Amino acid sequence: MRTALVVFVALFALGLGLAACKKKASSQECDAMLDRFAELVVKERFADAGADMIASERARERREAQGDDAFKNCTSEVQANEHACAMKAETSEQLIKCLE
Repeated sequence: MRTALVVFVALFALGLGLAACKKKASSQECDAMLDRFAELVVKERFADAGADMIASERARERREAQGDDAFKNCTSEVQANEHACAMKAETSEQLIKCLE
């Protein structure tokens, strides 16, 4: 009886540990998410922008976001399901909500 209780407690603790270890976004996924955010922001601000302007503004947005603490912590804080949601977002607001 005591052995069964020890096994149960061990399995329960293992289950809790596995639940806490959810997959986080990789650095490549964080970069892709940042590019997605920058693209959405640029398209929202400059709806009639040409490809050159979009590329320039996307690069500026990317530089700005890289200095943000939230982006620096992306690989340790953003879970895979949040990343998937962000990549499907159609507006910058939707993307931000995915990460809240």
